[in-house]
Amino acid sequence: MTLAKQSPNELTLFIKKTEKYLDQVVENGSDQELFIASYLQGHFAVAAGQSQVRKMTQVTQLNELMETSLDAAFDNNELDKSDQSQVLKLWQILLAD
Repeated sequence: MTLAKQSPNELTLFIKKTEKYLDQVVENGSDQELFIASYLQGHFAVAAGQSQVRKMTQVTQLNELMETSLDAAFDNNELDKSDQSQVLKLWQILLAD
């Protein structure tokens, strides 16, 4: 067995890091930060679950699921424009981190 097979893939590491970050916002964030993080976390949990079922390994694949999910939600006017912008900004921060 090689070391590469034992190491978590890029996506698994990203999911763990993102969950940890969002949990910290829940513990330490303002009411607005908590709202934005909780909203994103709901979409993230669904997309992360789908990515694991589909055996995805790349963050770019998860990003596609997230963009599809958020676009559909925003098209249904689930959030006002300001909140949409904050959710997208947080997602971009998580992707860049």
